[in-house]
Amino acid sequence: MSKSTDSITPAELEQKLNLKQLQINRLLNITQAINENVSVDGLFKMYTSFLNWEMGVDKLLLYIRRDNDWIIASDSGIKERLLKRNIEAFFPNFERVGNIEKGIDPLIDEFEIVIPVKHKEVAIAYVFIGGLAEDEEMYNKVQFITTITNIIAVAIENKRLFRRQLEQSKMEREMELASEMQLMLVPRALPSDTCYELASIYKPQLGIGGDYFDYIDLDEDRFAFCVADISGKGVAAALLMANFQASFHSLIKTKTDFPNFIQDLNSNVYAVTKGDRFITFFTAEFNRKTRMLSYVNAGHNPPYIFINGELQKLDQGCTFLGSFESIPGEIGVGSIHIPKKAMILSYTDGLSDLRNENDVFLTDEFIEQLVTSHHKLPAAVFNELLQQRIEEFRGEAAYPDDLTVLTAKFF
Repeated sequence: MSKSTDSITPAELEQKLNLKQLQINRLLNITQAINENVSVDGLFKMYTSFLNWEMGVDKLLLYIRRDNDWIIASDSGIKERLLKRNIEAFFPNFERVGNIEKGIDPLIDEFEIVIPVKHKEVAIAYVFIGGLAEDEEMYNKVQFITTITNIIAVAIENKRLFRRQLEQSKMEREMELASEMQLMLVPRALPSDTCYELASIYKPQLGIGGDYFDYIDLDEDRFAFCVADISGKGVAAALLMANFQASFHSLIKTKTDFPNFIQDLNSNVYAVTKGDRFITFFTAEFNRKTRMLSYVNAGHNPPYIFINGELQKLDQGCTFLGSFESIPGEIGVGSIHIPKKAMILSYTDGLSDLRNENDVFLTDEFIEQLVTSHHKLPAAVFNELLQQRIEEFRGEAAYPDDLTVLTAKFF
């Protein structure tokens, strides 16, 4: 029971006022430290010192939540062997400030009072207090310790959330830069002349990805184009894509024949991935004079070619790149004469793996019917129609993967 106001002596009143002033000063000091962005360790030291020396707390144990783990942020007066005990399972039992029953756990038995701290109804800290002298000011002390613990814990939680926000913003900016860099690796504009035109669709699922397409003039008569799909998503796939782009550019200009070119590409990929990742790849070379198209399909979705009034698949080649140190078996090279009014549609599995809201896959028949019915369209116009039909098909469903389409129209 606390004394009535009339029974308080001047000395006792002065003591109470001094305690209140001390509490206010300490609260101001900690608030100022928070505003001055004092480190987390610095705040813990101020907190522990205040409870030990000015509040008379002999035993102290402060747990702070870090992501999904609980760590001991501060302790005082507890034997090292007891601190090794894991008491996290008991935390849900402590819903509010209160006295601790004995016999729960040897570590918890060291204390008399527990103070849980919550931030938006989620526990972010627990402080266990022991050895606090029982006097008429004990209730006020516990209330003040609760207040100052809440201030410290919430400040540290806000620091953590702010740091995470900064890291997230930095990561988003890095992803934006990576996306911008990746867009530099694929052609921004595709060529056309009197005998052909190329047009593309390029949609990396995460802003950056592992799809790749390209076009290179080899000489005044020949040009090459390709479509590739690197296994995986995100930054790792994008980095491998950048490495593959460099290899493709350096090797295609010096190639003597397709089999050696493909083996060299495979060796470069394997040297980087050690077989942990692979690349599906389709590449073709067209000669404007002879109108011959030579190609190799390395495990990629076979492109469609509409030629001489019928639809065919370009499926000659070998297995995908990067899984083996040397590509096993013979590397098949397809060769086909391209008359006027032909179309080639090459794409990655972001198209063939597309599903709608009812979890129904986009079928090969869907693609075949579109090519057959609209092969006379210019390449860019055909791609616009394809995108429109894709959007109509998928509805609100998300793209499952990176999506790349490269359409070649021959006149």
